[in-house]
Amino acid sequence: MKKAELTTRERIKRALEHKDGDRVAICDRPWDGTIRRWIEQGMPAGMDWRDYFGVDKTEDILADVSPRYESKLIEETDTYTIRLTEWGTTIKYLKGEDTTPEFLDFKVKDSEVWKDAKKRMRFDESRTNLKYYLEHVPQWINEGRWVRAAFWFGFDVTHSWFIGTETLLMAMIEEPSWVTDVFNTYLDLNIKMFDYLWKSGVRFDSINWPDDMGYKNNQFFSVSTYNEMLKPFHKRASDWAKAKGLKVEFHSCGNIMPFIPHLIEIGVDSLNPIEVKAGMDPLVIKKLYGDKLALHGGLNALLWPEHDKVIAEIERLVPVLKQGGGYIFSSDHSIPNNVTLKNFKDIVAKVKQCGKY
Repeated sequence: MKKAELTTRERIKRALEHKDGDRVAICDRPWDGTIRRWIEQGMPAGMDWRDYFGVDKTEDILADVSPRYESKLIEETDTYTIRLTEWGTTIKYLKGEDTTPEFLDFKVKDSEVWKDAKKRMRFDESRTNLKYYLEHVPQWINEGRWVRAAFWFGFDVTHSWFIGTETLLMAMIEEPSWVTDVFNTYLDLNIKMFDYLWKSGVRFDSINWPDDMGYKNNQFFSVSTYNEMLKPFHKRASDWAKAKGLKVEFHSCGNIMPFIPHLIEIGVDSLNPIEVKAGMDPLVIKKLYGDKLALHGGLNALLWPEHDKVIAEIERLVPVLKQGGGYIFSSDHSIPNNVTLKNFKDIVAKVKQCGKY
C-alpha cells in the first residue's frame, strides 16, 4: 500500500524524531543568481522555486537584535557601494547578485564602545514585526510548512557582523567577561522578542540559529573555550525552546567535529550544513551520532554543477543517511549559480527516489 504524502511539517518533525516518513525532506537555499539562471532556463518568473521543483517549504520568523545605529549609504560607483549598517559596520558590496561583502571597519572595537551598543540593544515591540507574522504564520501552518524562530546570537554573528574576527578572538583570551556580556545581551534580546511573539499568538516549530565555529579542517577555538564561553548560551537557548516543546536546529559551517557531542548534550536536534568541503563526513557523523542527532545537508556543493557526479553522490549517501530517520537533504551550504535548471530537477528526482521510505 502506498504511503500517504506528508506535509513538510510532518516530514521534518518525523526526521527530527528519527522516524521514517514518506521520503526525506528536501530543504535548501539557492543564491539569487541561481534563481535568475533558472528563470532564464524556463522557470516561470515570480513563481516560488520550491513549488516549481516540488520541494519542502520552511519559513523563518526574523527579529531585529541590532544596536540600531544609523544605516546609510556612504559611497556608490558603477561597480560597488559602501554602506554603514545598523550594526555600526562599514561594508563594501560589489554590484552583483552573488558577491561576498568586504567588511572595512567596525564601530564596536572595544569594551568601552560596547557599553553604548549594549544600551541600544533593548526590547522594543517594533523589533518583532508582530503584525506581519500574525497575518502570515497561520497561513504557513495551514499549508503544512515548517516554521522556525530565527535566533541571532553567539560567536559567528558577533565576529562577522559586529566586532570583527581578530578583535573578538583576542577578547576571548584577554577580556572574556566582555565577550560573555555580548553573548548574553544578544541572547536576552532574542528571548524577550520571541517570548513576546509567542505570547501574542505567533507559533513556530523550532528555533534555529547560525554559529559558524569552524573553517577548513579546524575550529576557531578549543573545546574547553567553547564549554566555558559559548556553550552556556547555546544551552540556555535550547532550554528555552524545549520548555515550549520546540525542536532545536543548529547551523555551523566549517569542521566542528569536536563540538558535536556537546551540541547533542545541550539538546540540539539537528545539525546543518555538514560541510564536506571543510572536512565533515556525513557518513561518519551518521555512524557515530545518527541515533541522537539529525543531519541536514552533507552533499558537497562543488559537485552540483557536474550532473553525473552529483547523482552518483546522492546514490552513495542518501540511502545510508535516511536509515532510521534523522536526515534532511540539502547541499553542504547553499545552491550556487552554476547549477542549471536541468541539474536541479534531476537532483530532486533522484533524492525523491533514493530517499523514499
